[in-house]
Amino acid sequence: MRIDEVRKVYHEQPFRPFTIRVADGHEYTVNHPEFLSISVSGRSIVVSTPDDLHELINVMMITSIHFGNGEARRRRRR
Repeated sequence: MRIDEVRKVYHEQPFRPFTIRVADGHEYTVNHPEFLSISVSGRSIVVSTPDDLHELINVMMITSIHFGNGEARRRRRR
C-alpha cells in the first residue's frame, strides 16, 4: 500500500475508526487519530494499542484497510 492511501483514510472527516491488516495476517485497529503516527519519510507508521504498546509497521506490508462495516480499501496491483 502507498502512504498517500493511509493518509487519505487518516485525514477523513469525520474520522472513522479503521483496522490495518498486514501481510502476516496481524490486524491493528485505529480508534482515534491520535493512535496513529506517520514517519517523516512515509515508509512506516506507528499504531498505539489499547494496552499502551506501540507497533511499528512498514507501509509496504499493509495489505488492506477495513472500516467498521467491513468495507475495505485493498492494495492496488500494478
